[in-house]
Amino acid sequence: MALAAGTKLGSYDIVSALGAGGMGEVYRAHDTRLGRDVAIKILPESFAQDPERVARFQREAQMLASLNHPHIGGIYGLEDIGDARFLVLELVDGASLAERLGVLPSALSHQPPRRLAVPEALAIARQIVDALEAAHDKGIVHRDLKPANIMVTHDGQVKVLDFGLAKVDAGSAGSSGPGGMTHSPTLTFAATQAGVILGTAAYMSPEQAKGRPADKRSDVWAFGCVLFEMLTGKRAFEGEDVSDTLASILRGEPDWAALPTAVPPHVIALLKRGLAKDRKTRIPDLAVVRFMLDEPDAFSSRTTTRDAILPGTARLRVWQAAAALLLLTTLGAAGAAWYASRPKVPAVSRFFVAPPENGAFVVNGLPGTLSAIAPDGLKLVFSARDAAGKSMLWLHPIDSLTAHPLVGTDDGSYPFWSPDSRFIGYSTRNKLMKIPASGGPPQTVCSFNGPTIVGRGSTWNRDDVIVFNNGPSAPLFRVSSSGGTPSPVWPLPSTHNAQVFPSFLPDGHHVLFRAEAGSDDISGLWVGSLDTGEMKRILGADTGAIFSSSAGSLLFVRQGTLLKQGFDVKALTLDHEPVAVAEHVESGIVPGVIAFSVSDNGILSYGTGSGRAAGLLMSWFNREGKVLQTVGPEASYEGIALSPDGTRIAAHRHSGQGGDIWVTELTRGTTSRLTFDASQDNSSPVWSPTGTDIVFSSRRTNGFGLYVKRTDNSGDEERLLESPPSKRPTSWAPDGRSIVFSAFDPKTSLDILTLPLSRGAQPIPWLQTPFNETDGRISPDGRWLAYQSGETGRLEVSVRPFPSGAGQWQISTEGGAFPVWRNDGRELFYISPSGARLFAVEVKSTGSTFEPGTTKELFQARFASINSGGGHTFLNYAPSTDGQRFLVARPIGREQAIGSSPIAVVVNWENALKQ
Repeated sequence: MALAAGTKLGSYDIVSALGAGGMGEVYRAHDTRLGRDVAIKILPESFAQDPERVARFQREAQMLASLNHPHIGGIYGLEDIGDARFLVLELVDGASLAERLGVLPSALSHQPPRRLAVPEALAIARQIVDALEAAHDKGIVHRDLKPANIMVTHDGQVKVLDFGLAKVDAGSAGSSGPGGMTHSPTLTFAATQAGVILGTAAYMSPEQAKGRPADKRSDVWAFGCVLFEMLTGKRAFEGEDVSDTLASILRGEPDWAALPTAVPPHVIALLKRGLAKDRKTRIPDLAVVRFMLDEPDAFSSRTTTRDAILPGTARLRVWQAAAALLLLTTLGAAGAAWYASRPKVPAVSRFFVAPPENGAFVVNGLPGTLSAIAPDGLKLVFSARDAAGKSMLWLHPIDSLTAHPLVGTDDGSYPFWSPDSRFIGYSTRNKLMKIPASGGPPQTVCSFNGPTIVGRGSTWNRDDVIVFNNGPSAPLFRVSSSGGTPSPVWPLPSTHNAQVFPSFLPDGHHVLFRAEAGSDDISGLWVGSLDTGEMKRILGADTGAIFSSSAGSLLFVRQGTLLKQGFDVKALTLDHEPVAVAEHVESGIVPGVIAFSVSDNGILSYGTGSGRAAGLLMSWFNREGKVLQTVGPEASYEGIALSPDGTRIAAHRHSGQGGDIWVTELTRGTTSRLTFDASQDNSSPVWSPTGTDIVFSSRRTNGFGLYVKRTDNSGDEERLLESPPSKRPTSWAPDGRSIVFSAFDPKTSLDILTLPLSRGAQPIPWLQTPFNETDGRISPDGRWLAYQSGETGRLEVSVRPFPSGAGQWQISTEGGAFPVWRNDGRELFYISPSGARLFAVEVKSTGSTFEPGTTKELFQARFASINSGGGHTFLNYAPSTDGQRFLVARPIGREQAIGSSPIAVVVNWENALKQ
C-alpha cells in the first residue's frame, strides 16, 4: 500500500514516505486532532492476510506499549481504518545511525561509509545499552538491532526503533510482555525476498544464524556488531550475499586490526567478549556492558590498544603483560584462564560475575549484591534468585566458567567462610547454618532469638568459634561451629541499639562490628574483646569492616566508596588516612552490610550495586503501567505518602547522613521541608485524616520515636512515643483517635500495635505472634485493617476486623506486601514481595463479613522496598484518591534491573592501588 502525500487515514494526513522494511511501510504524517507530526507504520497489503504477520504486528504494538524509555521510540496507538492497519509512533527527527555511517543504499546515503569518532561512538553506544537493558528488564529481546533501527537526533539523543522482530523471553524473570512469541526468525527464501534477512544477517548472532532461539545474549552480540561498525566504519562480519555473511558469522572473526588506536582497552575487551561465538562465554547481560562503559578505570592497563590486537608472538607478550584486560569475563572465565596461566610476577587482573541467567542477586530477600571470597581465594559464594524466583546460595569456583547452586540452602543469606575454606556459614530465617563447600547436606549450628529473625552477619575464627548478630536490640552472640546453645559475647551497651556484621581480627580474640545507635558519635565501627568484653569505637563508617592481613588495613565503605586504612591490630589504633579502593560499592540495601571480602592471597570481591536508592523520580502511572507525569525533583526517595485530598505528597528522602521528610504541593509544584535534621533519619510519613498533621518515625538519643508535626510548619513537633526498639507508623485511624505502627520485639519479632492519642496513653499490642506482622493500614470506614504477615512462610496480605482483630481473610495468594486502600474502601492494592508487580482486589463487606474479589495484576514496575533496620521497610508507592493512578519512585532514565549489577573480582588488588 504505497500512500501519496495528502492521503488521509482518519485524523492522520500523510506527509511523505520515510522508508520501508520487511514488517511495514513507514510514513511521516500529521495528527490533525493533537496538532503534532507522527510516524505511521502500515502493515503491507501482502502481509494483511497472513495471520502470523498480523499477530507479529499486534505484538510489536503491545511490546512498545509496555516500554517507556527516553531511548526507545514510543507508540501512541494501533489503528484499523478501512483496509489499513497501522501503528502510530513517535516521530524522531534526526538521522539513522546507518545514515550517519553512510551504509544505506546509495539512493539514500549522502556520504561514503565512515567511522565515528571514539567519544561519539561510545556516547551513542551507552544510550543503546540503556534502551536494550530497559527492554530486557521487561523480558523483551529485540532480535533485530542494526544501525538502520537506531535514530540519532540532532542533539545526540538515541532512539532505538523497530521491535517488529522482538520476542518475549519466556525464561526472563522480568518478562511482562505478551506471550506466545518463542520462535526466532525463520531463515527462508520467502523471508529473504521480503527483505527481512538482507537487513539483519550481518548483525545476527551465531545462534540465530543456526536457526536456534534468541535470548538477551543475542542482543549483546548485535550491540557488539553495531559498536564495531561505529568504531571502524566497516561491518564486523561481511559477505557477498546472505550465505557468505552467515558463514562469516559462524566461522570468521572481525578484523580487530581495523580498530583505531584511540579505542580504549576496556572497549576492545568488551567487543571481544560481546562477540564470543559461544553464548555461554559471551557477556550474558547488558548490565555488565553498562558497568564496563561507565567504569573504564576498573579496566586500566599499561598495554596499548594496538598491542592488544597484534597477532603472533607480539600478541602473546601482550597477553602475559595485560592478563587483566584480556581475561575480562562476566561468568568467571577470566578466573579460569588466570589460574591456568597466572604470571610469576603478581599482575593485576579483574573480572566480573553476573547473577544467574534471568535471575538476580539478593541480600536477605532484597535485591542487592553481596559476595564472599574464600580465604584460599579458590571459590566465591553469593546469594541470588534463579529464573524461577527461588533464592539460595551459589558457589563460583574461580577456575570454573559458571556458578552452581548449593542444594538445600533455600533462602540462605549473609554467607561467610570457615578459616580453612572448607565450610560456608550462612543465615536463614531463625537459624544459623553451615554447609561443606565441597558438597553435602546443610547442618544447623543454632537457632536465632526469634522464629523470624535472619541474623545480620557472622564471622568464624580458627578456634571454631562463630560470632554472630542475633537480631535487633541484641548484643553479639557466640557459639561453637559444631553447634550448641549460643550465649552473649557481652552485654549490649545502653547506647547501642544493635550490633551487626561482626568480623574477627587475626588473633581470633577481637571482633570488629558495626554499632547502630541514635547518635552519629556512637554509631560506626567498633572493636571488642571476647576475653574481657571491653569495647572501643574505631571510626565512622556506613558498613562493618574486615581486616586484610596482607595490607595491614581495615576495609570499610563510606558513601559507596570502599576505603582502606592502616590499622595496628595490637594497639587497636588507626594509622594514616583512608585510601579509596573502589567506587559504587554496595552498602545501603541492608544497613551496615559488608558486601566485600578479601582472601589471604590478595583477591578482592565486592558488590557493584549503588547502595541506597539514588537518582529516583516520582512518577504517575496509569493502571496499565504507562508513565503519565513526573513529580518533584530527583532524589533518593525511600517512602512516599499522598495526602487524603490527593493534593500533596510527603516523601522521605535519604541523604548521606540519614533522612528528612519533604512535602510537595502538586497544584503549585513547590517542595519544602517538614523536618530539618537528617541525622535523626526522619522517615515513614503518615497523614492525619484531615491532612493537617503528619506522624513520622525518628531516631533520637533514647531510641526510636513517633513524632507528629503540623504540615504547614506552624508549630514544633510533638513526641508521641519514644523507646529503644525500632518502630514505624503505618496508618492514622479515620476518626483521628489512634495511630497504627509496627515495632520490633526480641521475643515476637515485628508486631502491629496501636497508640491512642489521648494524653498519657500507652501502646496496645494489636497483633503479636511469633511471625512478622507489619504495614497495618486501616480501611477508610475504620472497620478493617489490612497488613502483611510471614505466617505462611512468605509475605502475604490479610485483612482483620478493626479494632477487635477477631477473624482473618487472606487477600494475596502468591505473596503480597504493602497493602493500601483506595479512598472509598472498595479496592485494596498491594505489590509482590519482590517489588516488581502491582495488584488490585475489589472488596466489599456485609455486616461482620469481609468479601475479597478476584485479584487482578495491574502492571509491573520497580517498587523500591528499602530496608530501614529492624526488619522494617518503606512504602514507596501511593494510589490516587480514585485508584486510577499510582505514584511510584522509579529510577531515572530506565527501569533498572535491581540486583543485576555484577560482582567485581580483583586479583592482586593491592598492586592495583600501587599502579
